[in-house]
Amino acid sequence: MKSFAKLLDQLSYASSRNGKLTLLKNYFIATPDPDRGYALAALTDEIPVTIPLRRILTELSQSRFDPVLFEMSRDYVGDSAETLSLIWPDKVLAEDAPHLHQIIDTLKTTPRNQISTQLAAWLDALDVTERWALLKFLSGALRVGVSARLAKLSLAGAFNRKIEDIEELWHGIEPPYTELFDWLQSKAARPDINQVPVFRPLMLAHPLDDADWQALEIEDFAVEWKWDGIRVQFVGQGGRTGLFSRTGDNIAAAFPELVENQQFEAVLDGELLVKRGDDIAPFADLQQRLNRKTVKANMLQDNPAHVRLYDALIIEGEDLRTLPFDQRRDRLEKWHAVNQLHHTDLSPLILPSNKEQLQSLWAATRENGIEGLMLKLRVSPYISGRPKGKWYKWKRTALSADCVLMYAQRGSGKRSSYFSDYTFGVWTDDGPERKLVPVGKAYSGFSDEELQRLDKFVRNNTVERFGPVRSVLPQLVLEVSFDAINRSNRHKSGLAMRFPRITNIRWDKPASEADTLSTLMKLV
Repeated sequence: MKSFAKLLDQLSYASSRNGKLTLLKNYFIATPDPDRGYALAALTDEIPVTIPLRRILTELSQSRFDPVLFEMSRDYVGDSAETLSLIWPDKVLAEDAPHLHQIIDTLKTTPRNQISTQLAAWLDALDVTERWALLKFLSGALRVGVSARLAKLSLAGAFNRKIEDIEELWHGIEPPYTELFDWLQSKAARPDINQVPVFRPLMLAHPLDDADWQALEIEDFAVEWKWDGIRVQFVGQGGRTGLFSRTGDNIAAAFPELVENQQFEAVLDGELLVKRGDDIAPFADLQQRLNRKTVKANMLQDNPAHVRLYDALIIEGEDLRTLPFDQRRDRLEKWHAVNQLHHTDLSPLILPSNKEQLQSLWAATRENGIEGLMLKLRVSPYISGRPKGKWYKWKRTALSADCVLMYAQRGSGKRSSYFSDYTFGVWTDDGPERKLVPVGKAYSGFSDEELQRLDKFVRNNTVERFGPVRSVLPQLVLEVSFDAINRSNRHKSGLAMRFPRITNIRWDKPASEADTLSTLMKLV
């Protein structure tokens, strides 16, 4: 725990990407198994045990400290784990700090009703930095500026391996990754994942900007619709089927109709949608199916899942990724015509004759309920990551609305001292009961200078406090851009924005002139 706590502390203060890489490389080289494997799991959100940490922290704070004092401290610090680690009394004990593998092994065998007692004993044996590191380790949210890819890049640099090879293995192995480290250090052969459906890193697109458009030669690119679903990888291998999100999470359990009775040997790229007959349902319907461990029969019937395929990485054991897009597409079409996987089809190719026609197709995407267009260089191989000049995404123009700031919440990490997360609303229609109803929440789109001014406004105009959340006077108008807006039973307004971000702060505009609910209803 001591070396892991030191690593997290140093990472939280390291400002440069190269500085973080150096810290990670040194840690993975110097730390023995299995602790470095569990540290890697924490950095990549793959900790193999889960505990009700939020409930436990609440119990510990209420039983050990004055509730009002703790809430005031939590409100100032902005993070429950950090608050508890700071306020916990220091004790001088002979007991050594536990190693990461000891923490994992203990939690696997400790009854759930005794975990709180065990956690308190560990906190008693640690100093303030180690307490903070322990709670971050167990939370799965380290927030030290290290992404999963950066952690894997550090492994590649530390042991002189290719990042692509590490990512290829990643989803076929489990913490503490002993076989991975043995291979990295040339102590053992490459782990065998041939009989397991595993995720392969995706090829991603760049947004199409004005310069790209001016240089675009239409005959060099294949054009597809950009469907309003989520990117998935559909994998059949060794008689088993996996469905992976763009981050590599296996989401097959939430979509049993896609994986049951599917027999194929391929790694396919596509879009997960809800499809009724010939119609693609709104993204909000797909959201009803996401992040579920089990799915009830009525959900399967009301929101049937479908995968629209548009590329193939591997077919029948043959790796196609070095082939040009046109050849991969041709192989996919011929293979799918023979295999006919249920709940799948192919995304059609569009054949505009010139850039003017392509522009017209893009301009009509919102009217047609499509997210935009994809442009793929016909000669491009399938390259993991976001290679420049190969694929472009041309999303439909954003919608916007003038909304009124209603609530503000403290941020996290570097923003923990600022009210930086904003809930905003619009007015119900004119009448004696005219009021604000929330339609979205955003925490991006403004500069650091604007954040300081927003934070000052929140502090000077607070009318109520709800823990870390403040209700403010309805005086400030925010211009909010969003990709789409859908009906939602979970929100009082009956609406929910998709991907909202604050694009302008209208200090000059009276709140009474902000948009109304009926105006937003027309955009659904």
